[in-house]
Amino acid sequence: MKKTYQGSCHCGAVRFEAELDLAADSYKCNCSICTKSRNWGVLVKPHEFRLLAGEGELSDYRFGTHSNQHLFCRHCGVRPFGRGHIQEIGGDFVSVKLACLDGVDAAELAAVPVQYADGRNDNWWNPPTVTRHL
Repeated sequence: MKKTYQGSCHCGAVRFEAELDLAADSYKCNCSICTKSRNWGVLVKPHEFRLLAGEGELSDYRFGTHSNQHLFCRHCGVRPFGRGHIQEIGGDFVSVKLACLDGVDAAELAAVPVQYADGRNDNWWNPPTVTRHL
């Protein structure tokens, strides 16, 4: 069931809310940026996400196809969400970083199911052999 969650970067300059179902799948990937940033996210449609503060405080990093915005707070460096478009998953999306949700109980986060993607080998629809480090 979807519920409205609030989130922010570390310094609070960027704040958002999103309609999330934490009983549905989240994702972790082993591609270069996800591994280095310890990314753990939930994908939502753009209409399920609202940026409450900090649009001007965000910096954007893009690589590869440049189709995904890897956004981060220019003050504290935290990546509370990203934006992108991947036709195979339904087009436009917002990736909400679960570690940036405010006030969520650790037990609730621990119960979120995780799907793994082998982005390092461009095998996105299958999990990598090793996932424990993600």
